[in-house]
Amino acid sequence: MLRDDLRTLWTEPRPPDAPARVWRDWALLAAGLAGVVLEATLRENVVWRPVAVVFTVWLCLLPLWRRTRPLAMVTLAFGSVILPPVASLVAAAPREPVGLYTGAVVLVLVYALPRWGSGREIVLGGAVILAADALCVVTDGTPVVEKAVGFVFLLLPGVVGAAVRFRVTARERQLEQVRSREREQLARELHDTVAHHVSAMVIIAQAGRVLAGAEPSAAVEALEGVEEEGARTLEEMRAMVAALRDRGVGAELAPPAGVADLERLVRTPGGRLRVDLGLDGELDALPPAVDAAVYRIVQESVTNALRHAVDATELVVRVAAERHTVRVSVRDNGRRTGRGRDGYGLTGLRERATLLGGTLRAGPGTDRGWHVEAELPRARSESGVHSRPRR
Repeated sequence: MLRDDLRTLWTEPRPPDAPARVWRDWALLAAGLAGVVLEATLRENVVWRPVAVVFTVWLCLLPLWRRTRPLAMVTLAFGSVILPPVASLVAAAPREPVGLYTGAVVLVLVYALPRWGSGREIVLGGAVILAADALCVVTDGTPVVEKAVGFVFLLLPGVVGAAVRFRVTARERQLEQVRSREREQLARELHDTVAHHVSAMVIIAQAGRVLAGAEPSAAVEALEGVEEEGARTLEEMRAMVAALRDRGVGAELAPPAGVADLERLVRTPGGRLRVDLGLDGELDALPPAVDAAVYRIVQESVTNALRHAVDATELVVRVAAERHTVRVSVRDNGRRTGRGRDGYGLTGLRERATLLGGTLRAGPGTDRGWHVEAELPRARSESGVHSRPRR
């Protein structure tokens, strides 16, 4: 078990999309250089002052590459840290620390190693840090208690970096699970819708074969080919989507909810919001996937408004069908709290909209409330999609 854990740590890749530079890097560099100037000017008991200044400036520059080169920066920093104590031993100088207190900026590198490094870099960098700390402990004369406290203080940023990385990774994993569930749900809806049409094709082909008994044999062969191909397509589709379905979920072929169900959705009893629903344009002939996506966007937005809209009294829902697109807008008039409400539900809706070739935006309004705007393509609706009856 321990061997497997170590192998997993060793092969752990770096976190993706690590930023090379952000404004905080330059702020940290400016603060470090300012600290070097003030300490070199005002502090009197600085050992080897010119060397200490150059050494500390060098340490202040290294964090600029801490995300893209974490192991190299740790090696350069802590390799430099052990040089002054070794030089003091060779020169038989008094055992006093060489350097400025501003050199504590190396703690940022200790944080960055487990936060941005790969597993191999974390192991090797940790060994470098421990070796440098052990050498510094041997060369100075501080008490054992202070050495232990200093060691804990040195490792604390690394623990924080590992915790931050674990939290970010866990959230990314949850977001990916949300996207995967949305893809699964979309696959189910596509399967159910297409299966309706394929089933009808098989039935019509069977009936056509019976009625074509008096016709030429070519017609019978054609109908047999339609029946065979339709049955094969339906079976292959069911087998493909079976792996996506949750265990115990039946294979019923009920069409998903769509635009026709929005009026029933907004009339939910006990709602504290007055919902103003507006439907505009030809919404009866939408592709099934787009039809279901419109319903899901409105459903999630209404649910979020009921749960999170502060002091809201009205929710305005607009669905407009244009020639090539369908636009969905959901807005509430609640009080802005300064916090976003973009959770896992909206993440799933964005994934669905992207899979359909559309876009979805969500955020606070210019004056009040929370706005959700979606635009979905309806190009396939012009290729003979059958209209769905309103329920």
